[in-house]
Amino acid sequence: MSLFGDGLEKAVQKAFTRPAPKSAGAQMRYLVKQMKGTKAVAQMLRISQRTVERYVKDEIKKPRADLAARLEREVKKRWQPQIRAQARQKAATTGGIVIDTRARMGYKAPIGSTDQDRIRHLTVALPPQYAARLFDAQDAGASDDELQEIAAEALKEVYFQDNGRRAGALEEVRFTDVQHLEFDL
Repeated sequence: MSLFGDGLEKAVQKAFTRPAPKSAGAQMRYLVKQMKGTKAVAQMLRISQRTVERYVKDEIKKPRADLAARLEREVKKRWQPQIRAQARQKAATTGGIVIDTRARMGYKAPIGSTDQDRIRHLTVALPPQYAARLFDAQDAGASDDELQEIAAEALKEVYFQDNGRRAGALEEVRFTDVQHLEFDL
């Protein structure tokens, strides 16, 4: 489970204009329509083609917990692709992204300053270029650590350095022990 990747996905999902299908039958019908057949859905969900057909006909209504989670994840991944793309584009060009986090943060700075890590709760609006970098890295398959580095760099510039108005000699921000993380567009 990816903390940063899932957080970005949840932020984009808040832009949906209609709710995703809730029942197992509706979710399965949606996936069959999107993937143009029951065989592809069966392979993706690692169940038999006949089981998919039974969900489509509402012969089975209640999936196992693991199947229900996979089904919901796959539906949300494909739900409203144009709305998803518009939200990401707006955040990357004009709107930016808001990060709300509670984590251990510290920094590497010149001798004589206090650079000890401490738990901080921050809610910071990041400029659009960092939203674009986060989304581009996510699309490229970046790991959670790489997304965390981009977020740390953004916090360094926006929060610690106040866009160049202070702490000019700050070298690096440490962003670890993330207890809470939420993004908003």
